[in-house]
Amino acid sequence: MRIAVDVMGGDHGCGVVIAGVKLALEANKKISALYLVGDQSAIHASLPERGFRDHRVKVIHASEVVKMDDKPAIALRKKKDSSIARAADLVTEGQADALVSLGNTGGIFAAAQFKVGRISGVDRGCIAAVMPRQGNEFVLLDAGANIECKPIHLAQFAVMGNIYSREVLGRKNPRVGVLSIGTEDSKGNELTLEAFKLCKQLDLNFIGNVEGHDLFKDHVDVVVCDGFVGNVVLKTSESLAVAMFSMLKRELMSNPKRQIGAYLAQNAFQAIRKRMDPEVYGGAPLLGFNGIVFKAHASARERAVASAIRVTTETLQHRVNETIAREIVKANEKLVEKNGGDGIK
Repeated sequence: MRIAVDVMGGDHGCGVVIAGVKLALEANKKISALYLVGDQSAIHASLPERGFRDHRVKVIHASEVVKMDDKPAIALRKKKDSSIARAADLVTEGQADALVSLGNTGGIFAAAQFKVGRISGVDRGCIAAVMPRQGNEFVLLDAGANIECKPIHLAQFAVMGNIYSREVLGRKNPRVGVLSIGTEDSKGNELTLEAFKLCKQLDLNFIGNVEGHDLFKDHVDVVVCDGFVGNVVLKTSESLAVAMFSMLKRELMSNPKRQIGAYLAQNAFQAIRKRMDPEVYGGAPLLGFNGIVFKAHASARERAVASAIRVTTETLQHRVNETIAREIVKANEKLVEKNGGDGIK
């Protein structure tokens, strides 16, 4: 397993990213090569500071950075020596099997789209966010890459999400649903109604439409939607979790009696916080590309970076891309057979 890490895009500097890389390499001896891509002088300055020596590490110099306020496609075209572009080049050239970046989401997606390229048969790549809930997690896709989608895109997201849930998260027969405004077959807009019909024709454990209140009830394992809706769901859920913990803390600290109760229940609170911890997964994979691409949180600290690399290695070990390539071809053939070429545009 050979992984390229763009060390320049995070909020806390490349030293924190390198410290996370160190943790990941210590935990996984199966990683054969890890490329640190970014400003060479900054990387070399951070290596001795972190007490880091590993023969598997190679430094790849990149003189530019795609910043958070850059327009992704334009920045990728103009900043040809940016760290994300150079990391993507390593995958394209076959020197790396995967790339991990904490940088501009649009820039990472553009690099995946225009440099790494899509798997044959995949019309749109997507972001698959793993969402925590009581008991287990569910996959939400697309979580923000494709604002406007066609029904065939959502059907392909369903196929890819099903594979990821099965292979990486370990669900034996993932339940797949289309996010809509009602569970009835007739509810939704033109996009969701047509996507419903297509998903129903595929070899999936398709349970139909799901609503927002179904997501955190252990009712569905793969939730399919366009990137506009998915990103709203993702960010609303994240902000709600933060707000709930903040309100709970304020109320529990409001008087001595409640403080005693909080102390007695601290193990329960810690368990919930651990369950909701975004550092467990470290970010989200981009599915549908010729190489594993992982978007880590820009705010990631050492443990989150290590988690992002761990999830990337698990995706490689389970050969997710090879499975997507096979099953997308079968899904496309089945949809053409049932609908004709015009029926799945």
